[in-house]
Amino acid sequence: MTVSEHTAPQWTTDTETIAGARITDFTRFVERRYGVTAADYHELWQWSVDDIPGFWRALWEYFELGDTPSEILTEAAMPGAEWFPGTRLNYVDQVVRQARADRPAIIALGEDAPPREVSWAEMLSRTAVLARSLRELGVRPGDRVAGYLPNIPEAVIAFLATVSLGAIWSACGQDYTAAAALDRLGQLEPTVLITADGYRYGGRTHDRRAEIATLRAGLPTLRGTIVLARLGHTLEGTLDWDDATEDLSAELGWSPAEIVTTPVDFAHPLWVLYSSGTTGKPKGIVHGHGGVLLEHLKAIALQSDIGSDDTFFWYTSPSWMMWNFQVAGLLVGATIICYDGSPAYPSPDALWDMAARTGTTVLGTSPGYVLSCEKAGVLPSRTHDLSRLRQIGSTGAALPASSSLWLRDHVGDIPVSSISGGTDIVSAFIGGVPTVPVRPGELSAPYLAVALQAWNESGRPVHGEVGELVVTAPMPSMPLCFWNDPDGSRYRDAYFDTYPGVWRHGDWITINAHGGITVHGRSDSTLNRNGIRMGSAEIYQAVEALPEVLEALVLGIEQPDGGYWMPLFVVLRDGLELSSELCDRIAHTIRTRVSPRHVPDEILCAPGIPHTRTGKKLEVPLKRLLQGANPSRVVDPSAIDAPELLSWYATHRPVGTGPEV
Repeated sequence: MTVSEHTAPQWTTDTETIAGARITDFTRFVERRYGVTAADYHELWQWSVDDIPGFWRALWEYFELGDTPSEILTEAAMPGAEWFPGTRLNYVDQVVRQARADRPAIIALGEDAPPREVSWAEMLSRTAVLARSLRELGVRPGDRVAGYLPNIPEAVIAFLATVSLGAIWSACGQDYTAAAALDRLGQLEPTVLITADGYRYGGRTHDRRAEIATLRAGLPTLRGTIVLARLGHTLEGTLDWDDATEDLSAELGWSPAEIVTTPVDFAHPLWVLYSSGTTGKPKGIVHGHGGVLLEHLKAIALQSDIGSDDTFFWYTSPSWMMWNFQVAGLLVGATIICYDGSPAYPSPDALWDMAARTGTTVLGTSPGYVLSCEKAGVLPSRTHDLSRLRQIGSTGAALPASSSLWLRDHVGDIPVSSISGGTDIVSAFIGGVPTVPVRPGELSAPYLAVALQAWNESGRPVHGEVGELVVTAPMPSMPLCFWNDPDGSRYRDAYFDTYPGVWRHGDWITINAHGGITVHGRSDSTLNRNGIRMGSAEIYQAVEALPEVLEALVLGIEQPDGGYWMPLFVVLRDGLELSSELCDRIAHTIRTRVSPRHVPDEILCAPGIPHTRTGKKLEVPLKRLLQGANPSRVVDPSAIDAPELLSWYATHRPVGTGPEV
């Protein structure tokens, strides 16, 4: 696996940025309070991993979360770390503390309506009234409330009302079928379902009344269903959203003090998120109130430098952990944006247009969207006023160096914060920070208090070469457990089977000499040709930069006779064919931009590439399909975006024109 070392930063911080950054203020705080000397970010990170309890104590005190707990980390073993024993709190209390009258809490955007502002008073008033309605439906601490909703303000209010009671929130977007939603939400035996009659996407209206009826029938523990008439429909036997959340802020001169939260233990479950779920039922990943609160304050305020003057917009869905991450903007008083629709409707530059219209300061997107803008010839800075935009975030896959430079050239000379983490920790291990330069193709630094290393096959730390991403000390947002995993075996197998007591995340990374980190792709889908391990990310970055190629997928197939077949599947633009000339050009591109070892054995034209619902290419299941496995045993069709493609990959192996290797 080759490593491309980009030594020249595409963005460099300056003295004004450093002076004004929240992380600089935090550094001064720990210097005064604890006598810690940190000349730069890397020294601060080193202190944070050398003294894990000290860091989290400092963060608690810096954000003034209450009396300093006497104990921080009483058991550091993984899994099973015990954080802040005896501490009681509620996530919603920190949101309530940020209430203000000068800026909205949420800006709602949709394909069908102009922007709508939701004030802090309205958001918290509806939260308080909905919490009362949930109590009347019998919801108690520890009960589950399920959401089947688009990315709208009502989803945020439903989450806040649920967890204010000490109940447990879990949601998925309405692009999921009822069967897929039941695979997730049905595990929890929820007490209440909160939903909407439908959503709009790509210029089309999607009526979900039939799906809701199936959901209700499949959730026998429900005591009530609350429905938002997003499309104007009513559902018999349900409670109307407006009746359940009547806004009393104007009539009664409402104040945030009206919310009565239920204090819960630090490790009391906050929400249940789900693994990609490509095989079997998706794993329910349980996170706690305290761990998420601390981790998100760190990630949002210190790493991302988001604060009360920001408008924070990440294109996401309630099915994806980035929805939970964006909601955390409320923890620091930022305005967050909820968008129900396509990022490319009615035109490829729709996301940039919305950012300009709302004065977004921090915008989050994906490498796929950036690449689609490149190929569509979108020039955001020429066609939109993005003067308020000061940071771009990217996650979901590795951001190619070329796309990072495209953002600099066509959006603005601002930091590009590519982050890598996941649903497992509902945050990031690695990402940007305003006091560290941005280099194309790299993530700037490990996050504070993330004891991140790259380990070789012998379990030894390596620098400057590819290794497994491991975390050697606990983080408070690591899962409390998996749902319905009483002995913890599924949890241990997921992260601790390779290195007992050390979190193995399943990514290949290289820690470079200057501290930046290159992410190469998933280690469980590693290409291993003739004993040489290679990552798929470099191949994708090279091939998907070609104008003819919409998307690519490379697999490494061990064959029964001991052979190794490494095909590359490409999805081409409409009307194009995979000619010998194009095959040769693809192979040449890989050979010159990555290495000769990365050139595939065969290049095949595919009708499409299936992904998980969070946008990850289906590498491992498709590898197993091409090795002859039964499709029903390797992938759950309801968990992917294009299940109709599975039969093509399982049965159709066309003879392509292979390049000379």
